[in-house]
Amino acid sequence: MTIFIGNLSWNTEEKDLKDLFNTYGEVTKCMIPLERNSRRKRGFGFVEMTSESSEKTAIDDLQDVEWMGREIRVYKAEQRDRSSTKNRRYGIKKNS
Repeated sequence: MTIFIGNLSWNTEEKDLKDLFNTYGEVTKCMIPLERNSRRKRGFGFVEMTSESSEKTAIDDLQDVEWMGREIRVYKAEQRDRSSTKNRRYGIKKNS
């Protein structure tokens, strides 16, 4: 399972996020995406852990907690269906 963490401080580094979640169990992957052109952080990140029970505890404990000056949002990440946005431009779906 992958955990989504939203509303991150712009100063958050992957090490900070990994350290936060390591208190709940071993983190296997941690990523904070960057904007394609500006290379600035996008304000959210993803964490994967070795244990599903550790992930659940982290989600429950960290939801709406203030961390690094921001109230973070922590959820189980959902896989995006990329096919639904394949023919979109500016948010409008074209008929095929």
